[in-house]
Amino acid sequence: MRVLTVDALAVCAHELGRIKLTNSQSFVTVEGRPVLVRADPEGRPISGCPNIGPTIKPCTRTLAVQKGYSTLVTIDGKPVCLDSLSGLTDGTPPGVVKYKVNAPGQSLVTEAG
Repeated sequence: MRVLTVDALAVCAHELGRIKLTNSQSFVTVEGRPVLVRADPEGRPISGCPNIGPTIKPCTRTLAVQKGYSTLVTIDGKPVCLDSLSGLTDGTPPGVVKYKVNAPGQSLVTEAG
């Protein structure tokens, strides 16, 4: 599994909703780009979700990560994020729509599991 950087492409399940990732640490980088750690992908804005309708709420924010934090590698005590990352969004129906990673933002660093 690849380690995520701030340049990772994360999207809602509707594929067009892009998550704006930000990093909480800048000490560890890959190709000059900060590696993401626990909580970095949570509560982030999502733009461009096409899931729109009269009683439908588009995905606008990520919720807690359900999987995708490393159990082996940490930075300052926080697990790094991996390309297996996923969790729920605030879109409708509630508790169903997930987000995922389509590209990790780098191709050099992996975690052997």
